[in-house]
Amino acid sequence: MIERESTMVDLHGGPLDGDTAPVDPHDPDPWTAIISDGCQYPGGRSIYAPDPHGIWRWTGDIPWDAM
Repeated sequence: MIERESTMVDLHGGPLDGDTAPVDPHDPDPWTAIISDGCQYPGGRSIYAPDPHGIWRWTGDIPWDAM
């Protein structure tokens, strides 16, 4: 297993606005799904992805079983 360094990013919008999260800057499909109490689905995830300027923005919520 190759161990990669993660980078902390600020999250903008949605239920985790103002929080930070670790991401892999080398991931070819950069997004992250984070468990969130504020998610519209109990036990679901809030999705964040970088916009064209590199700002990690909330793109929506998904239920746990959609992962």
